[in-house]
Amino acid sequence: MRCYPNTMDIKKNGVYQGILEEQKKKLLEKIASHNKPEDFGSDVDGLDEESDEAEEQGNSLAIAQSLKENVSEIDSALEKIKTGKYGMCSTCNNPVEEEVLDIAPESALCRACKKTF
Repeated sequence: MRCYPNTMDIKKNGVYQGILEEQKKKLLEKIASHNKPEDFGSDVDGLDEESDEAEEQGNSLAIAQSLKENVSEIDSALEKIKTGKYGMCSTCNNPVEEEVLDIAPESALCRACKKTF
């Protein structure tokens, strides 16, 4: 059985869990849209158009990678909720301030540790 300081923590963790799950769902939808291959057609008028299309595809892949990293952070936070370690800084083990979690519920660092990175 997990030991929580008080029942408010359990309720608040449930709120954060819901927010994280919703954020993850939205991110996965965005990733799916960025991972679809673009159909640029076959009517290339010049090298500039080819270059623009390649750049656009590269940008889309970079965005998808960034979104995947965010999903990974969310997965880590959800796992911490399950294990009762949510809201603890992964660097100093002090509590992550509620104001930080309200802004970024996937945050693994407290305010002081964020400033050092």
